[in-house]
Amino acid sequence: MRPSAVRLLNILVPIKRAVDYAVKIRVNPEQAGIDLNVKHSMNPFDEIAVEEAVRIRERLKDAVKSIKVVTIGPPKSAETLRTALAMGADSAVHVEIPESAPAPEPLGVAKTLKALIERQKDSVDVVILGKQAIDDDAGQTGQMLAGLMGWSQATFASKVIVDPEQKVANITREIDGGLEELRCKFPVIITTDLRLNEPRYASLPNIMKAKKKPVEKLTAAELGVDLTPRLETIKVTEPPKRVGGGKVANVDELLARLKQAGVTGKRA
Repeated sequence: MRPSAVRLLNILVPIKRAVDYAVKIRVNPEQAGIDLNVKHSMNPFDEIAVEEAVRIRERLKDAVKSIKVVTIGPPKSAETLRTALAMGADSAVHVEIPESAPAPEPLGVAKTLKALIERQKDSVDVVILGKQAIDDDAGQTGQMLAGLMGWSQATFASKVIVDPEQKVANITREIDGGLEELRCKFPVIITTDLRLNEPRYASLPNIMKAKKKPVEKLTAAELGVDLTPRLETIKVTEPPKRVGGGKVANVDELLARLKQAGVTGKRA
């Protein structure tokens, strides 16, 4: 039986609608960004975050009160929220921005999430989000949110164990030298790495149920947040095309080719 002193956990999962990972990225004709008239889907790292939140509830049974997903994006982002709801989230918040508006920067996203957390009736215990989005590869939102909130954080998580009685999370994270284990007190912000789990496919019954789950719509103005970009993109160009290599018959020919290319020179 669950002890009465243990408060039920509330988990928040920020997600992002991004260009599908299988799409070949192309620069738009204006060279102001990439061509967005392509297939979009949930950011893969955020899918992992949603999956982990659902798995935490499955492991802890009745210790999790709610899993709420939130996204900041144009009207089409509602489809991404429905996908997360079909995976197992209970409710969603859509901070809607105009279709023509630029994508919010990490600091703007972090400020919006902070305002949303402070607005919630029930306090948030755990925030789980992808370590980065595959469109901008910034990898900053989780860290910025932790700094703004003054909460503990664990980035690049490859294993998460939540202890609601002790109000701590034990996280294994990937670092250059191997693995690092952290013990973080609630409230905690966790960013997910690829090896944390493999997201499930939403079943047809769950997709149908997701249509009835509540989705709250807000604007940045209602949250008191200004999403005006602080950075200006001057120009976006594709990288130069790779030139094919060539074969050499022996080491002497290789050295001659390198010298001709200016890679090697005379000894000092």
